[in-house]
Amino acid sequence: MGFSTGFTRMFGVRHPIALAPMGGSAGGALAAAVSQGGGLGLLGSGDGDPAWLDRELPALAACGKPWGVGFLTWAIDVAAVQRVLDRGARTVMLSFGDPAPFAAAIKAAGARLIVQVGDLGEAKRALDAGADVLVAQGTEAGGHGARKGRSTLPFVPVVVDLAGDVPVLAAGGIADGRGLAAVLALGASGALLGTRFQATTEALVDPVITAAILAGRGDDTVRSRLLDVARRSAWPDRYLARTLGHPYLESGSTDQVQYQRDLTNGVIPPVPVWAGEGVDLIDSLPGAENLVGDLVAEARAALDRVSPHQ
Repeated sequence: MGFSTGFTRMFGVRHPIALAPMGGSAGGALAAAVSQGGGLGLLGSGDGDPAWLDRELPALAACGKPWGVGFLTWAIDVAAVQRVLDRGARTVMLSFGDPAPFAAAIKAAGARLIVQVGDLGEAKRALDAGADVLVAQGTEAGGHGARKGRSTLPFVPVVVDLAGDVPVLAAGGIADGRGLAAVLALGASGALLGTRFQATTEALVDPVITAAILAGRGDDTVRSRLLDVARRSAWPDRYLARTLGHPYLESGSTDQVQYQRDLTNGVIPPVPVWAGEGVDLIDSLPGAENLVGDLVAEARAALDRVSPHQ
């Protein structure tokens, strides 16, 4: 049995699970598999590179299920959003920046706007911009997040209370069905998962990254800006990134020339291993379609243990 929430009803999906639109790794095959499994697949377009979208969008357009595209708000212009709307996207997720400049185009296309937020100020601005769904991201999340964010457990219910009738998805440290059950109990309409879907057969990740996630532990993760500086990333300095351990984190070095040399020589991973604190719970490499159903079954079992059916 699934769960009926404001999110599932709004998008016409069976399960209250969405794929985090992880830049580059959440490609068409992964997003389509999540949608086929009954969740909402969100393509990780990042900066809206047209060639990447041309390669990855066809798999989604052919899946016959609800889907969408996610962008890094600070890295795009309205043309990037319009491009995916013209290609059939009826859901756009914006993260890390002001959604207001893009909202009109999304609404004019009759599409839904999902906005990820890391603090209450961002949540209020997203609601003012007309967000249909908020994603409340706690600092346990892998990858980038608000420098002064809050943990998922206390943050989600505060955003739920603020949002009123607007559905809220929880993100950050959720890697199994127990986490989904927990955030549903907090009032969220579902969960947005990233690290868990990185370790699936469809994810566009280097095998080195997959192996690191399967072996990783939450205690090994570090939240820092150092790797963005070392790799000459354009990420704004108001965001930190949670990754697994890395030689440059251990040394504290931000030597950009040496970083590129080590990258070329294979001394360091091809990209930092973005991973949330729930990485301990990931020990298998399933297909994403089956994983969605497994997560929901685990969540139902967890809730039944607390309040068994009579």
